[in-house]
Amino acid sequence: MNLDKAKKRIAKQVNKGFNGYPMITLAYYGSSKDCATEVVVQFTMAEGEPAQEERFSCDTEIRESELIQTTVLKIIERANVNSVMEVEGVTVR
Repeated sequence: MNLDKAKKRIAKQVNKGFNGYPMITLAYYGSSKDCATEVVVQFTMAEGEPAQEERFSCDTEIRESELIQTTVLKIIERANVNSVMEVEGVTVR
């Protein structure tokens, strides 16, 4: 799948806002605010339940990786979630 198409489809899901559970949360991490090298995808079935977590990382900007963005999109689509939330910006580690 095309990188731009995957990013737009993820953004469309995020822009819908919170619509209940199950929910996926996306959080980006990196060594600086300008470059995310890791994404954490958390799946929460219901409020108060522990989240299942999957991590992906690479050496370059992960938000520009077609493979990673396509994988994240497939996780969202196959999980059949009601909400997709994204933590704003890049968290520095």
